[in-house]
Amino acid sequence: MNWNPLNRKNKDEEQSSAASAGAGQTASASTGSEKKGRPTPKRRDAENARLTPLAPKDRKAQRKAANARRRERENSEYEAMRTGDLRNMPKSEQLPWRVYIRDYVDARFNIGEYFMIVVVALLVVSLVASYVYPQASLVILVLMYVYLFAIIIDCWLMWRGLKKKLVEKFGERAVARGMRSGYYAWSRALQIRPWRLPKPRSKKHGVWPK
Repeated sequence: MNWNPLNRKNKDEEQSSAASAGAGQTASASTGSEKKGRPTPKRRDAENARLTPLAPKDRKAQRKAANARRRERENSEYEAMRTGDLRNMPKSEQLPWRVYIRDYVDARFNIGEYFMIVVVALLVVSLVASYVYPQASLVILVLMYVYLFAIIIDCWLMWRGLKKKLVEKFGERAVARGMRSGYYAWSRALQIRPWRLPKPRSKKHGVWPK
Protein backbone atom coordinates (compact mmCIF):
# COMPACT_ATOMS: atom_id res chain seq x y z
CA MET A 1 0.00 0.00 0.00
CA ASN A 2 1.42 3.39 -1.06
CA TRP A 3 1.45 6.20 1.47
CA ASN A 4 0.16 9.53 0.22
CA PRO A 5 0.82 12.68 2.30
CA LEU A 6 -2.20 14.47 0.73
CA ASN A 7 -4.61 11.83 2.07
CA ARG A 8 -3.13 12.24 5.51
CA LYS A 9 -3.57 16.00 5.40
CA ASN A 10 -7.24 15.75 4.32
CA LYS A 11 -8.07 13.36 7.16
CA ASP A 12 -6.50 15.70 9.72
CA GLU A 13 -8.56 18.64 8.39
CA GLU A 14 -11.83 16.64 8.54
CA GLN A 15 -11.16 15.56 12.14
CA SER A 16 -10.38 19.14 13.13
CA SER A 17 -13.62 20.47 11.53
CA ALA A 18 -15.72 17.82 13.23
CA ALA A 19 -14.20 18.62 16.59
CA SER A 20 -14.86 22.36 16.10
CA ALA A 21 -18.50 21.74 15.13
CA GLY A 22 -19.08 19.56 18.17
CA ALA A 23 -17.58 22.14 20.46
CA GLY A 24 -19.80 24.85 18.93
CA GLN A 25 -22.96 22.84 19.46
CA THR A 26 -22.00 22.12 23.06
CA ALA A 27 -21.30 25.80 23.71
CA SER A 28 -24.64 26.85 22.14
CA ALA A 29 -26.56 24.37 24.24
CA SER A 30 -24.84 25.47 27.42
CA THR A 31 -25.34 29.15 26.57
CA GLY A 32 -29.06 28.60 25.86
CA SER A 33 -29.54 26.78 29.14
CA GLU A 34 -27.66 29.53 30.99
CA LYS A 35 -29.78 32.28 29.40
CA LYS A 36 -33.01 30.45 30.05
CA GLY A 37 -32.36 29.69 33.68
CA ARG A 38 -35.96 28.40 34.18
CA PRO A 39 -38.18 25.59 32.89
CA THR A 40 -40.21 26.15 29.72
CA PRO A 41 -43.75 27.37 30.63
CA LYS A 42 -46.76 25.39 29.54
CA ARG A 43 -48.62 26.57 26.47
CA ARG A 44 -51.81 27.30 28.44
CA ASP A 45 -49.92 29.38 31.00
CA ALA A 46 -48.19 31.36 28.26
CA GLU A 47 -51.51 32.12 26.53
CA ASN A 48 -53.12 33.22 29.80
CA ALA A 49 -50.19 35.53 30.49
CA ARG A 50 -50.63 37.22 27.10
CA LEU A 51 -54.36 37.78 27.51
CA THR A 52 -55.45 41.22 28.71
CA PRO A 53 -58.28 41.06 31.25
CA LEU A 54 -61.56 42.27 29.71
CA ALA A 55 -63.10 43.42 32.98
CA PRO A 56 -61.55 46.47 34.63
CA LYS A 57 -59.95 46.00 37.99
CA ASP A 58 -61.90 48.85 39.58
CA ARG A 59 -65.50 48.84 38.30
CA LYS A 60 -66.61 51.50 40.76
CA ALA A 61 -64.00 53.97 39.53
CA GLN A 62 -64.91 53.29 35.92
CA ARG A 63 -68.65 53.86 36.57
CA LYS A 64 -67.84 57.07 38.40
CA ALA A 65 -65.73 58.33 35.51
CA ALA A 66 -68.43 57.36 32.97
CA ASN A 67 -71.11 59.19 34.98
CA ALA A 68 -68.91 62.27 35.19
CA ARG A 69 -68.40 62.25 31.41
CA ARG A 70 -72.14 61.83 30.82
CA ARG A 71 -73.02 64.71 33.14
CA GLU A 72 -70.45 66.91 31.45
CA ARG A 73 -71.90 66.08 28.03
CA GLU A 74 -75.47 66.71 29.21
CA ASN A 75 -74.51 70.05 30.74
CA SER A 76 -72.78 71.05 27.53
CA GLU A 77 -75.84 70.09 25.46
CA TYR A 78 -78.20 71.94 27.81
CA GLU A 79 -76.09 75.07 27.59
CA ALA A 80 -76.07 74.78 23.79
CA MET A 81 -79.88 74.56 23.70
CA ARG A 82 -80.18 77.47 26.10
CA THR A 83 -77.91 79.68 23.99
CA GLY A 84 -79.06 78.42 20.58
CA ASP A 85 -75.72 76.80 19.64
CA LEU A 86 -76.97 74.29 17.09
CA ARG A 87 -73.61 72.56 16.54
CA ASN A 88 -73.33 71.41 20.16
CA MET A 89 -76.95 70.39 20.65
CA PRO A 90 -77.97 66.72 20.85
CA LYS A 91 -77.98 64.99 17.47
CA SER A 92 -81.77 64.70 17.49
CA GLU A 93 -82.13 68.47 17.80
CA GLN A 94 -79.80 69.02 14.84
CA LEU A 95 -82.08 67.23 12.39
CA PRO A 96 -83.08 69.73 9.68
CA TRP A 97 -86.81 68.98 9.94
CA ARG A 98 -86.74 69.49 13.71
CA VAL A 99 -85.08 72.86 13.22
CA TYR A 100 -87.88 73.69 10.76
CA ILE A 101 -90.55 72.51 13.21
CA ARG A 102 -89.16 74.72 15.96
CA ASP A 103 -89.03 77.77 13.72
CA TYR A 104 -92.57 77.12 12.44
CA VAL A 105 -94.08 76.67 15.91
CA ASP A 106 -92.20 79.68 17.29
CA ALA A 107 -93.55 81.86 14.47
CA ARG A 108 -97.21 81.09 15.34
CA PHE A 109 -99.46 82.54 18.01
CA ASN A 110 -100.27 79.23 19.69
CA ILE A 111 -103.23 79.18 22.05
CA GLY A 112 -101.61 76.38 24.01
CA GLU A 113 -98.49 78.34 24.93
CA TYR A 114 -100.56 80.25 27.50
CA PHE A 115 -101.98 77.04 28.98
CA MET A 116 -100.18 77.20 32.33
CA ILE A 117 -100.94 80.89 32.83
CA VAL A 118 -104.64 80.49 31.99
CA VAL A 119 -105.11 77.40 34.17
CA VAL A 120 -103.49 79.03 37.21
CA ALA A 121 -105.54 82.19 36.69
CA LEU A 122 -108.80 80.22 36.43
CA LEU A 123 -108.03 78.28 39.60
CA VAL A 124 -107.34 81.45 41.54
CA VAL A 125 -110.53 83.07 40.26
CA SER A 126 -112.48 79.94 41.11
CA LEU A 127 -111.24 79.92 44.71
CA VAL A 128 -111.99 83.61 45.23
CA ALA A 129 -115.37 83.63 43.47
CA SER A 130 -116.63 80.53 45.25
CA TYR A 131 -117.06 82.54 48.47
CA VAL A 132 -119.28 85.09 46.73
CA TYR A 133 -121.01 82.97 44.12
CA PRO A 134 -121.09 79.23 44.94
CA GLN A 135 -121.76 78.24 41.32
CA ALA A 136 -118.66 80.07 40.10
CA SER A 137 -116.64 76.84 40.26
CA LEU A 138 -118.94 75.24 37.70
CA VAL A 139 -118.60 78.22 35.38
CA ILE A 140 -114.80 78.17 35.69
CA LEU A 141 -114.77 74.44 34.96
CA VAL A 142 -116.79 74.95 31.79
CA LEU A 143 -114.44 77.73 30.67
CA MET A 144 -111.46 75.48 31.29
CA TYR A 145 -112.88 72.71 29.12
CA VAL A 146 -113.67 75.22 26.38
CA TYR A 147 -110.11 76.45 26.51
CA LEU A 148 -108.71 72.89 26.33
CA PHE A 149 -110.93 72.12 23.34
CA ALA A 150 -109.68 75.31 21.63
CA ILE A 151 -106.07 74.20 22.23
CA ILE A 152 -106.73 70.83 20.60
CA ILE A 153 -108.30 72.44 17.54
CA ASP A 154 -105.45 74.95 17.25
CA CYS A 155 -102.75 72.27 17.51
CA TRP A 156 -104.53 70.09 14.95
CA LEU A 157 -104.69 72.97 12.47
CA MET A 158 -101.05 73.78 13.17
CA TRP A 159 -99.87 70.21 12.54
CA ARG A 160 -102.03 69.86 9.42
CA GLY A 161 -100.28 72.78 7.74
CA LEU A 162 -96.84 71.94 9.11
CA LYS A 163 -97.00 68.31 7.99
CA LYS A 164 -97.56 69.32 4.35
CA LYS A 165 -94.58 71.64 4.44
CA LEU A 166 -92.35 68.98 6.01
CA VAL A 167 -93.23 66.42 3.34
CA GLU A 168 -92.63 68.95 0.57
CA LYS A 169 -89.30 70.07 1.95
CA PHE A 170 -87.80 66.92 3.55
CA GLY A 171 -89.84 63.99 2.28
CA GLU A 172 -91.90 61.36 4.05
CA ARG A 173 -89.13 60.45 6.49
CA ALA A 174 -89.61 63.78 8.29
CA VAL A 175 -93.14 62.75 9.35
CA ALA A 176 -92.47 59.03 9.85
CA ARG A 177 -93.78 57.50 13.07
CA GLY A 178 -90.30 56.90 14.47
CA MET A 179 -89.39 60.56 14.13
CA ARG A 180 -92.26 61.66 16.42
CA SER A 181 -92.44 64.98 14.63
CA GLY A 182 -96.11 65.48 15.51
CA TYR A 183 -95.50 65.00 19.23
CA TYR A 184 -92.46 67.27 19.00
CA ALA A 185 -94.51 70.07 17.41
CA TRP A 186 -97.46 69.70 19.82
CA SER A 187 -95.29 69.66 22.95
CA ARG A 188 -93.41 72.77 21.84
CA ALA A 189 -96.66 74.58 21.05
CA LEU A 190 -97.85 73.95 24.63
CA GLN A 191 -94.76 75.48 26.22
CA ILE A 192 -94.42 79.10 27.26
CA ARG A 193 -92.29 80.70 24.56
CA PRO A 194 -89.44 82.04 26.76
CA TRP A 195 -89.11 78.63 28.45
CA ARG A 196 -88.75 76.60 25.27
CA LEU A 197 -85.62 74.55 24.66
CA PRO A 198 -83.87 74.81 22.29
CA LYS A 199 -84.25 78.56 22.56
CA PRO A 200 -86.31 80.23 19.78
CA ARG A 201 -84.04 81.75 17.16
CA SER A 202 -86.34 84.76 16.76
CA LYS A 203 -87.44 86.94 19.64
CA LYS A 204 -90.85 87.69 18.16
CA HIS A 205 -93.70 85.80 16.48
CA GLY A 206 -94.21 86.00 12.75
CA VAL A 207 -90.71 85.05 11.56
CA TRP A 208 -91.52 82.03 9.40
CA PRO A 209 -88.92 79.49 8.22
CA LYS A 210 -87.97 79.49 4.55
